[in-house]
Amino acid sequence: MPLVSTTSIVADARAAGVGAAAFNVIHLETAEALVTAADRTGVPLILQISENCVRYHGGLLPITRATLALAEAARTGVSVHLDHITDGDLVRQGVAAGVGSVMVDASTLPYEQNVAATAELTSWCHDRGVFVEAELGEVGGKDGVHAPGARTEPGEAQRFVRATGVDALAVAVGSSHAMRERTAVLDKELIRRLRDALPVPLVLHGSSGVADDELREAIAAGMTKINISTHLVSVFTREVRGALDGDPSLIDSRKYVAPAREAVAEEAARLLGVIGK
Repeated sequence: MPLVSTTSIVADARAAGVGAAAFNVIHLETAEALVTAADRTGVPLILQISENCVRYHGGLLPITRATLALAEAARTGVSVHLDHITDGDLVRQGVAAGVGSVMVDASTLPYEQNVAATAELTSWCHDRGVFVEAELGEVGGKDGVHAPGARTEPGEAQRFVRATGVDALAVAVGSSHAMRERTAVLDKELIRRLRDALPVPLVLHGSSGVADDELREAIAAGMTKINISTHLVSVFTREVRGALDGDPSLIDSRKYVAPAREAVAEEAARLLGVIGK
């Protein structure tokens, strides 16, 4: 089916009181696995390409064009989103390539500079019909706004959204990036306060560290876009490691990458059932 927009996926999920799943692409095999999961479940999915992913592939166009092609060939609605982009030139390249949504990440800047940089890119994106997500600045610790102890203050979040015009806001409610265990306990009361204070959908980063029941409760409390990367990366890596340990004679990478791709498809499909239904 034709490429769908992140705007429609997020808006439909919010209206239905379910989550909008946003899973990160690492390489082509990941993107293939994630599209397979969407097609198997019939649940729409946002494919995310981060600045780190762009850097790994040596540039934005190869992985972005491949991911767009897979999304366009999907039988279920799939959109392509740029995640944690700090470089305005990458935003412009991505939009030119056909990406319909971006996360502008100026969170390491002081508040006023974050507002100015985010507002400028948001205005540019809106002139081209592109959905923009952003986040507030660092609150403490090297993990910044997504450190386990960090919390987004509703009044400041409201002022930030009003000043920048963004379409969605990533908020700190108890999750943390790159968690390897699903042990985070989210502040559901804060999620409800943020939902009531803000006119835009809330985004949960660091969802790899959040168990199924916590995700369901967070969505019920008002969280909409749910970002997952590390958990699915670990599934892929575990399957590759198991295949190589089980047969040291393997040299054809397809023999161990294909099972890893299928394992990611299965787990992504399971998570879509948790988040999007």
